[in-house]
Amino acid sequence: MNTAGHPEATARRGLELTPFRGLRYDPDRVGSLAAVTSPPYDVVVRPDGLHQLQSNDPYNIVRLILPQATTPAERNEQAARTLRGWLSEGILTADPEPGLYVYEQRDGTGLLQRGIIGTLRLSEPSEGVVLPHEDVMPHVVADRAALMRATSANLEPLLLTYRGNGSQSVTTTAIERMAAQPPLLATTTEDGYSHRLWSITDPVEVARIRSDLAQHQALIADGHHRWATYRRLRSEHPSPSPWDHGLVLLVDTARYPLRVRAIHRLLHGVPVARSLALLDGLFRVQRLDVPLAEALDALADSACAGNAFLLAGDGAFHLVDRPDPDLLSRTVPTDRPTAWRTLDATVLHATLLAHVWQIPEDDPARIAYIHDTAATVEKAERDGGTAVLMHPVREEVVRDLARLGVTMPRKSTSFGPKPASGLVLRALDV
Repeated sequence: MNTAGHPEATARRGLELTPFRGLRYDPDRVGSLAAVTSPPYDVVVRPDGLHQLQSNDPYNIVRLILPQATTPAERNEQAARTLRGWLSEGILTADPEPGLYVYEQRDGTGLLQRGIIGTLRLSEPSEGVVLPHEDVMPHVVADRAALMRATSANLEPLLLTYRGNGSQSVTTTAIERMAAQPPLLATTTEDGYSHRLWSITDPVEVARIRSDLAQHQALIADGHHRWATYRRLRSEHPSPSPWDHGLVLLVDTARYPLRVRAIHRLLHGVPVARSLALLDGLFRVQRLDVPLAEALDALADSACAGNAFLLAGDGAFHLVDRPDPDLLSRTVPTDRPTAWRTLDATVLHATLLAHVWQIPEDDPARIAYIHDTAATVEKAERDGGTAVLMHPVREEVVRDLARLGVTMPRKSTSFGPKPASGLVLRALDV
């Protein structure tokens, strides 16, 4: 794709969103809609969180997206059996007509996010229609692919963003018109977010939205591994087939900006003292005996001047910044733009993990990727590991690099709010 001009104007094909018959919980058959929802699979990181979700309701969606059994094969077969059972019992039912679903999230701080859920035509990276910004871990893609094969379903939507022309766009006008009507469902989850869902089934309205979206390209905000999974499974099935499309939520960030947060690292079995000792002479290290919020403020201030990280796990916080320039020149690849070379995530992966600490970034036995800041610190303190806390990247940096075809190190960003899992699913055989 020619990136000299406006990328969305030069793409040969834009976003191709298709209506589908969503699977939704029958509210009369479950304790409450809030009790059957879950955060996306990769956010449910703590066993206690998983067990709490399972106990909220016997039909919580976590039993499908994170089934519990002895082996991966048993887990996937269990999820498939569970899904078939819920369909036969009427716990989950398919909507009578295909539609595009308007989805709204609000929180207590005034945040409002609205977007549209449908099935998106899968595309090759060379088409420049869907832009990834992070690398993926092969073992995670393999795990998600096995689950999708077993269930023949898209159990939760990816979060994609695009830049429309704000409140004047056809899609935004349709979304906001629907939001003034009674929803198909409304619930407030334990995290304080309220969720509402509507369905657009009118063929004329659907056609206008599809035509509008066809002018745009999208950035993967959350769901790189699931997008890679969609593409892998499409390659396994002769086209045309339902596997040519995947379930997504599209949000116009010109109208509804997302929040961008960091994803933190937990180094298993590496005491903080050892992590710090290996940094001697390579970075400046300052001990901070302050609460988490103040430590994060110090990290933000330091990140304005250069690469900075917070290490935790021993009851204190340690601000790590001012890396030795010679160290960076020896360890950071030089074949990428400056904006990529100076990312905290780049320095973390290329310099700290690969060179200083010598920890493989894709070995789940050695490193975990956790969204919740306090949970990362608590787990490090409980298990004797090292929490590496990151400062978030600005959305414009992510988008600019993606448009250049440059991917960031894996798990570099966390866009949100993420769609709740369990509000609408897609079965590929419906």
